[in-house]
Amino acid sequence: AGVTIWLTGLSASGKSTIAVALEQHLLHLGLAAYRLDGDNVRFGLNRDLGFSERDRGENIRRIAEVARLFADSCAVAVASFISPYRADRALARELHEKRDERGEGGLGFVEVWVDCPVDVAERRDPKGLYKKAREGLIKEFTGISAPYEEPDRPEVHVRSDRETTEESVMKIVEFLEGKGYLKKGTTA
Repeated sequence: AGVTIWLTGLSASGKSTIAVALEQHLLHLGLAAYRLDGDNVRFGLNRDLGFSERDRGENIRRIAEVARLFADSCAVAVASFISPYRADRALARELHEKRDERGEGGLGFVEVWVDCPVDVAERRDPKGLYKKAREGLIKEFTGISAPYEEPDRPEVHVRSDRETTEESVMKIVEFLEGKGYLKKGTTA
């Protein structure tokens, strides 16, 4: 079976950069991997959703269902979303780990917290979103006017303000090897 690697963190924390590098690493190893992020989900599958708490929850639920389908097909789904609420991330995990009446069907789910202080993310701000949020042009902006609930027990915790992208990817890959999702020695 496959696995879903769920990267969560603030806007501009480095989630997408790490997700792209991780996906490329996995593809280079000959594994089936697919990256799900705002650019390829928000404008298609979830184009009918806004940014209210309810819509954000539905956005994450749909993404989790799609990631589960990839994992069920023996692929590695790399999901990169702010996903600011613990309850939504818990639902994503439950969708993967639930088993049928015979106790079969559970799929791997690995939560990766891409931790970055808000001031560092705000300085990076490649899309100018923090600036717009501070000016009141964006309502409900995570980390400024809307909450980000830090993960309680992520399987992997990376610090994008202290680690290189490559170090973060290797930390994730080593965890996947340790849990048997990847064969040992795939970090090269």
